[in-house]
Amino acid sequence: MNGKTEHNCDTLIVGSGIAGMQAALDIGDAGFNVIMVEKSPSIGGKMISLSKVFPTLDCASCITTPKMAASSHHPRVQMMTYTEVKNISKKADGFEALLIKKPRFVIESECISCRKCEEACPVYLEDEFEYGLGVKKAISIPFTNAIPQFPVLDEEKCIRCGACARVCPKDCIDYLQKPEEITVKAKSVIIATGYEITPMDAKKEYGENKLINVISSLQAERLLAPHGPYGKVLRPSDGKIPDSIAYVQCAGSRDESIGVPYCSRVCCMYAIKQAMLLSGSLPLSEITIYYMDIRAFGKGYEQFYNQARAMGINFVKAKVAKISEDSQHNVILRIDRQEEGSKPQEVKHDLVVLSQGLIPSRKEFFGLDVKLNEYGFIDSPAKTFSPALTGIDGLFVAGVASGPKDIPDTIMEAGSAAMEALNYLKTAKIS
Repeated sequence: MNGKTEHNCDTLIVGSGIAGMQAALDIGDAGFNVIMVEKSPSIGGKMISLSKVFPTLDCASCITTPKMAASSHHPRVQMMTYTEVKNISKKADGFEALLIKKPRFVIESECISCRKCEEACPVYLEDEFEYGLGVKKAISIPFTNAIPQFPVLDEEKCIRCGACARVCPKDCIDYLQKPEEITVKAKSVIIATGYEITPMDAKKEYGENKLINVISSLQAERLLAPHGPYGKVLRPSDGKIPDSIAYVQCAGSRDESIGVPYCSRVCCMYAIKQAMLLSGSLPLSEITIYYMDIRAFGKGYEQFYNQARAMGINFVKAKVAKISEDSQHNVILRIDRQEEGSKPQEVKHDLVVLSQGLIPSRKEFFGLDVKLNEYGFIDSPAKTFSPALTGIDGLFVAGVASGPKDIPDTIMEAGSAAMEALNYLKTAKIS
């Protein structure tokens, strides 16, 4: 562990997805200093990996990338990427956070992002950004439009061949780099830690993540993205263009057997969005959505659903009881139609997408005594008029850390958290 460094700021923001970036920009624009901490090597959160957004079908990257650039260049916003928050404690004069900056094994101040180290590396690994559908090198920049554009070396998979060090024009590969301990003193804190999706193996009846052509919703996003792993939609087992694609709704929500009894609010709409994009890119393919209920609650969502039906996407009101595969890795669904007198039946598809739900990204929030609801999301105190409040003076929450929501609501709540933090900074007597 390298020696300690100390920083001071008006607001510490934990997380740099769309919520964290929006809050940082709002507070920075108001003239206050922000430190935005991100555990991943790049800012942008999950939104930067999406294809398009519903219901407008705008390019997700075209929305997120300018926010990333604005955050990284803002004079009052300091980014700390590839940095874990270990603990945050409440003090009389604000908050004190202990951070651990993980080693990239690259001297960032010297790196010119030429990617020669990546080109020279002989080791290929599974790419987390592509959710396992693509490969990367053992030293690589996380993705094309990552910010910052610094590579990360995977210490466990590196074979220490020295190829990257030999080609580096700035001699900035440092195999002996150690974690760095950082202390941040902040007057206020915003938690914007986002979400995870329910695990693929959460429901054993759905193949326990062992069926190669049953993919996650985020994997489907990468297949549809113009900068995705294959450049087109192909099924993973054999590279075939799928003729029949199915979506299984409520595969990770509204199910007490996996501990997620609530509706995740976005699953119906992202499945419809993906189905519409698939219909456009694969016009000869048959696309079916198996659902219990369609919940299109937002502005324009009902019209979006009706548009999908008009495009020829099949909506089948049925509960999928079991998922298996045949010897050719075609996926077999055992379905129970929600119609009187219907009998269980088996249907076959080339590719199946599980519409997973949203769960909290963390089980605890850095040692803070913050109230959580029964599902593990940060809960606002009763009788408050702002979803950003947590019950702890100076501590606020934004985005899905407080519960499942779509992107417009996330951005709106990030603005609310920024406003609450600004009001606190202006009125609280903190030296």
